[in-house]
Amino acid sequence: MPRAPLTSPQLDRSSDVDAVESGRFRDEVRQFISGLQPADSPPIGSLDDEDYRQFRTQLRAALAARGWIAPLFPTSFGGAGLGPAEQIVLVEELGTAGIPFGSDNDAFGIGMLGNTMLRYCSEDLLMRFLPRIVSGEYVFAQGFSEPNAGSDLAAVALRATLHDDQWVLNGQKLWSSGAHRANWMFVLARTNSAAPPHRGLTMLLVPLHQQGVTVRPIMNLTGDEDFNEVFFDAATTDADLVVGDIDDGWAVAMTLLGFERGETAMYLPIRFRNELDRLIDMVRARHLTEDSDIARRLAACYVRVEMLRCYGQRLIHQLASGRELGAEAAPFKLLWSEYHKVVTELGVDVLGLEALAPTGRRSPNWYQTDDPGAPNSSASWTSVYLNAFAGTIYGGSSQIQRSIVGELILGLPKEPKPAKSARQ
Repeated sequence: MPRAPLTSPQLDRSSDVDAVESGRFRDEVRQFISGLQPADSPPIGSLDDEDYRQFRTQLRAALAARGWIAPLFPTSFGGAGLGPAEQIVLVEELGTAGIPFGSDNDAFGIGMLGNTMLRYCSEDLLMRFLPRIVSGEYVFAQGFSEPNAGSDLAAVALRATLHDDQWVLNGQKLWSSGAHRANWMFVLARTNSAAPPHRGLTMLLVPLHQQGVTVRPIMNLTGDEDFNEVFFDAATTDADLVVGDIDDGWAVAMTLLGFERGETAMYLPIRFRNELDRLIDMVRARHLTEDSDIARRLAACYVRVEMLRCYGQRLIHQLASGRELGAEAAPFKLLWSEYHKVVTELGVDVLGLEALAPTGRRSPNWYQTDDPGAPNSSASWTSVYLNAFAGTIYGGSSQIQRSIVGELILGLPKEPKPAKSARQ
């Protein structure tokens, strides 16, 4: 099976000057990567746990020193002041080299919250938070889902009541990834119970290290504890720690989720292609290339990765032109999460009986793929396979994404709610 280049096609430029500048920046990023990973250094996927943690820590510090950990932030807030096109180049090159783009919690604090705050917050609030998020002093988790409000965010029930100069929060958040590593959380709370479901919500910034907050890790299928339930019992936060306007949190949340979708569109197709190449290597090493079923399934995975790359490019063009992602991002989330179950199941089938008693290095990533250069151990593939099921739930379940596609893109009528059964 031929291997296409891992990097995505460069964006069309409006002028030759833009193309030259983009090329120079790409060269700068590649030079930076070569300093991190000399030609004779082992790939990140082959590092043991301690070396991996040290590399991630050193990498984050190096990215932060250049402002690249937050490329879209203005330099006054610790960022690089780059535009969307340069951000795309940066993510492409790091992804192709298999280099993580910051820590796991940076996806929440920088990619989602920080970029959203730039749209909605005052200069004073930005100066108070963004430099500390970039430095790593403030580590954020996301507080959206609840026991009765998963992908249906309009059902959020956590209450926040304003008393004098503080908000008082009571309720619970669930499936909060990385909350056990965080000291702050951006929380979608109900501040007006008399308003319709999509109204009366407010996004608040809440410190987690206080007496009224309990963070309780939840063990998942792989035995890891990467997500949590968080309880708020008269927890407090300052009255001015609001992102956007009071009771307008729904619009803020939709902007934030658009940033989440945009980042995944940039790097996920590259990581999925790296993963597929690893799988192809494993098939060849096990002399299964003549197996017609394996060949058919590999070909189907190859096609789906190319679909993701092409659709991701469409979303990237939209971001580069300054337009926010709306319902158009839902198909991408649906496609990648359902695909990842398929490709990792194929990996487990290639392993055969070895997958029943996994051995070797497990994936250090609690979501999505293992890193390029990772050994094709049974522990690597089975841990990623089990986590792939979560991918169809977190960030918006597949059922909800299908409803968005049907109603907002295809214009189909809304699915009727099931009738309530009468009491016997």
